Formats: sequence, C-alpha cells, structure tokens
Amino acid sequence: MLDFFTIFSKGGLVLWCFQGVSDSCTGPVNALIRSVLLQERGGNNSFTHEALTLKYKLDNQFELVFVVGFQKILTLTYVDKLIDDVHRLFRDKYRTEIQQQSALSLLNGTFDFQNDFMRLLREAEESSKIRAPTTMKKFEDSEKAKKPARSMIETRGEKPKEKAKNSKKTKGAKKEGSDSPSATSKAVPAEKSGLPVGPEDGVELSKEELIRRKREEFIQKHGRGMDKSSKSQKSDAPKEKGKKVPRVWALGGCANKEVLDYSTPTTNGTPEVTLPEDINLIRGTGPAGQLQDLDCSSSEDEGAAQSPTKPRATKGTLGGMFGMLKGLVGSKSLSREDMESVLDKMRDHLIAKNVAADIAVQLCESVANKLEGKVMGTFSTVTSTVKQALQESLVQILQPQRRVDMLRDIMDAQRRQRPYVVTFCGVNGVGKSTNLAKISFWLLENGFSVLIAACDTFRAGAVEQLRTHTRRLSALHPPENHGGRTMVQLFEKGYGKDAAGIAMEAIAFARNQGFDVVLVDTAGRMQDNAPLMTALAKLITVNTPDLVLFVGEALVGNEAVDQLVKFNRALADHSMAQIPRLIDGIVLTKFDTIDDKVGAAISMTYITSKPIVFVGTGQTYCDLRSLNAKAVVAALMKA
Repeated sequence: MLDFFTIFSKGGLVLWCFQGVSDSCTGPVNALIRSVLLQERGGNNSFTHEALTLKYKLDNQFELVFVVGFQKILTLTYVDKLIDDVHRLFRDKYRTEIQQQSALSLLNGTFDFQNDFMRLLREAEESSKIRAPTTMKKFEDSEKAKKPARSMIETRGEKPKEKAKNSKKTKGAKKEGSDSPSATSKAVPAEKSGLPVGPEDGVELSKEELIRRKREEFIQKHGRGMDKSSKSQKSDAPKEKGKKVPRVWALGGCANKEVLDYSTPTTNGTPEVTLPEDINLIRGTGPAGQLQDLDCSSSEDEGAAQSPTKPRATKGTLGGMFGMLKGLVGSKSLSREDMESVLDKMRDHLIAKNVAADIAVQLCESVANKLEGKVMGTFSTVTSTVKQALQESLVQILQPQRRVDMLRDIMDAQRRQRPYVVTFCGVNGVGKSTNLAKISFWLLENGFSVLIAACDTFRAGAVEQLRTHTRRLSALHPPENHGGRTMVQLFEKGYGKDAAGIAMEAIAFARNQGFDVVLVDTAGRMQDNAPLMTALAKLITVNTPDLVLFVGEALVGNEAVDQLVKFNRALADHSMAQIPRLIDGIVLTKFDTIDDKVGAAISMTYITSKPIVFVGTGQTYCDLRSLNAKAVVAALMKA
C-alpha cells in the first residue's frame, strides 16, 4: 500500500498528487528536496525519512520529478515498475501542455491523471503477484542423464594409458613436422579451423568437399606466407636517424645565439629567483583575526605562472583525461551510453584524487541521473557538459546546509552571560591539540578570552602539551595589553580522572571567571573502541557543548568515511538523551601535505552533510584557514 505519489516540477510546482495512507506528503518531500536534490546527492534513487521510504525519478528533458512514498517496513517489489510506467504515460499524455504552457498556467491548470494512475497501480500489483510456478528439475532433464552408463565407468590405469598414447602421438607428430616443414607443420587442424573431417576419421568426403578443403588449406598457407613477407619488408626498411629539422648554422656559428641560451638570468653570479609573496594568514593586510580562504594551487601552477613564455602542451584542450574524449554532438538528448565512457574516466580520476571509491561511484551516478535526457547545444561536447555538471555538484556538496559562524554565536552567548563551549574529538594523532591551539590564537586575535580544558587524561604528555601552548599564547597576548585581563588559561586536573567531570568543572569555572569560550580537548580514540566511544558520548551528553568538531586528516580516503560514520553512530547509540547530539562540523588538518589530492574534503562532507569549519595548513598558529569550495573543486578536477 502506497502512502503517496506526487509529480512536481523542478521549479517547485506540484502538478499532480495521490494521497494514500498518509495524510500529507509535504514533510517527506521537502526533506527529499533539501537533503538530496539541492545537495546533488542523487546517486541512489531512494531516500529514507523517519518511517517512510521515498523513491524518485528525474525527467531532465521536461524538468519533472516523480516521487512515491511507502512504509519502510514494507517490501514492495512493484514500485520501480510503477514509477517507470507513470513517468512514461504522464510525459506522453501531457507533453504539449508542459512544453507550451507557462509557469502560471501550470499552477492554475489541472492534470486529470487519477484514473490512469489507479489502472497502472492495479497492473503493477497484479504483475508482482503473478509468478511462474517453480518446478523441480527432473533427472531426465539433467546433463548426466544424457551420458551413457558405460562412459561413467572408470577403471584403474585407463586414463594414464590414454594420456601416454596421446603424448606419444603428439611427440610423433612434432618429429614429423620438424622433418618435413612444408607438409603438415603449417597446416591447421580440421577441428580448430572449422574444416570438414577427413576420411581418416571414418567419414567419407565427396569430391566437392575435398576440393573446397584443399582450396582453403592453400589459401591459409599462402596467406600466412604473405603476412610473413610483409613483416620482413617492414623490418628491413631502414630507420631514419637524426633530427627531422636540423639547427641552421651560418658560417660556422649560430644564426640566433639567443636560441641556444637556456640558462637562467643571473645577477652578480647568482641566479635570479622570484620569491613568492609572504602571506600573513591572520595578521596580514586584512582585519585582525580574519581567516583567509584556502588556496589549493600547487607548485606546478606557480611555475607555469612564472614562465608564461613556455608553451603549454594542453592548450586548447580540456586536459589529458578529457581531451581524448572530445566529440561534438548537435542538439541531441544525452543518454547513458553517451556518458558512460566519460563518467568512467571521471570516476577513476576522483579515486586517484583521494575520494573514497563508493562516494566517487555515487557522485558519477548522481551526475548521470541529472543529465540523462537533457538536450545539449549545437557546439557542446559530452565531456564538457558532464565535467561542468560534476563541478557544480562538487561545489554544492562543499557548501554546507547550515554555515557555522563561531564569532556570531560567541557574541550571542556573551549577551546571555554564559561561555561558548566547543568540544574536539577524533582518532589518535590527527592534530586535535595543535589545531585547538590554532583556534585559540584565532579567537584571541578577535578579542575573546579562552579557557582550555585538558580532558585528555590518558595520553602521556597531553596536559604538558596544552600547558606549553597556553604559556606561548599568553606571551603573545599578555594581560598588560588587555587591561590586566587574563586572555587564555589552562584548566587541568592531572591524569586518570573522569573527562566528563573535568569538562563540567571547567565550564562552571569559565562562567564564574567570565571567560568567553571554553575549548574542551579530548583523548584520541579509534572508532571501533566501544568503551572509549561510550565515554565520549557521556561527555557530550552531560555537558551539552554548543559545537562538536570532528578533527580528521586530509591524508585519508576511504578511512575518513568509516571514521565519521562510526563516530556519529556511536554518539547516537551511547547517548542518554532522547535527541542525541551528533557532530556539528569538521576540522581538516594536514592540508599542506596533499598537494592537489583534496578528495578527503569531498568524502567527509558527502557522508555527513556537515561543513568543514577550519582547515589546518601548517605548524604555526597562523596556519588556519577557511574552506574555499571553488578552489578545492578546481584542484580536484585538475588533470
């Protein structure tokens, strides 16, 4: 039993709707639009919302969306056939109305599709009930019954004798073939060549068959001889040596001496090197505390920019992997067959850029669903169209549904006279403490006081590391520069204590002392360690932080997906709250070590729909940036 079936345009106009068991389809369909269609996550044609399963199909030619909803516990095998039949009939029946009428006319118009839909629904339900009766296979129908009983009887020593006879025959045939090479060594066996069997096998041949067989043998022999002669002619042909276009010399000297000078210009014996501009990330030309956008340009791009006179091999093409697939198609609708080769290349390219394999497959499938049936322009290529659609999808994925603005939220917490609490979590060795210190420096530059809570009571040296960071940050922002106010302080209780209790005491201390922000450092833990994940869920449930940040490396590919999924699942399973608190954002570290292999950013945001709040690009306090979605996608699509 279906809950609903609705047809609407991509502009948001509902053309027709069927209400079954459900009273309203507004909530599930809006969730589908927000989470799947707007976020370019159409790799799978099903979506789960609370107790409902939604299946959808896109019609890119007429900009329509067909959605059917039913209970998640039901297994309806006819849904795929039903949605295909409804799509085909509705498109053919109202083709002229959809193409000619305006949006206002579609809004005021009516589509009488109820009777047709009920007929298709009955046919789909009946087709799912009608199944061919399964009959057991009889012995007479098996392959074993066709063999005679004598062929299945085996005696000792029979097979070795046959093998020995066969080996002797083959050895004899080889010797005869080596003695008379012109006789039978070059002849092809009758069974392999498809020729009729000769009289030596007990079958008499007619005159016509003998003539035909000898004619084919003659053609095969002479054909092979011609191939060998042609190969020998090719091998005997002399190879041209030397330069095709030799350098022109005039009177024993070079006509243009500047052509031979490939050395770099020097000044006083030292080569002239163009140094890159020193960019200060936070204390630069911009306002104090402002994060710069992430720059994903590699050293190769900088070298190309410094030497503009050097010709580029890929000028006028779309890159190495896309240039070979270039082909013009004029005013035609795209099909799966047209995009298959391009999508295969793009999938391999994404995986090579460190995107998780499953996510790369889903991205290409989403692009295929988005473009299937779309009419192309006259001078548009399949490669450029697919590449453009993939770039738009990747930018949309990296742009979060909800932007995390820490500065605005901290000022809002100040008006309420309470500290803003941020909790850091992640696996071992990803840089939680280092990036916590970077974020502390960024907050200090913006004028907020910070209390660091040392809740990593397990790792040796964790408290001492935070104490060193606090001392250095205090030296950069002494109380004398802020009217005697302590801007950064460490709250620690040593090792072996309960992390949730230390965080609670730190928040109460920050409230009493008037600190603006509390940064809670937690111990690193693997996503499969159930006791440690339970302790982390307890810390988050008891203290209810304003922001939960997952710290992950940019070096990982498929592992990032597993870490995020299991961290979110553990926080949901071990939470004691009715509505569990999950991860709110991502801190992507070690981004300066991956060059243009930025696929981990795509993998992390695609799997959780959470934004990347900060990006760590080095070891100093200034090496903190905000994510630039277009720069990341440009580096990802670079061949």
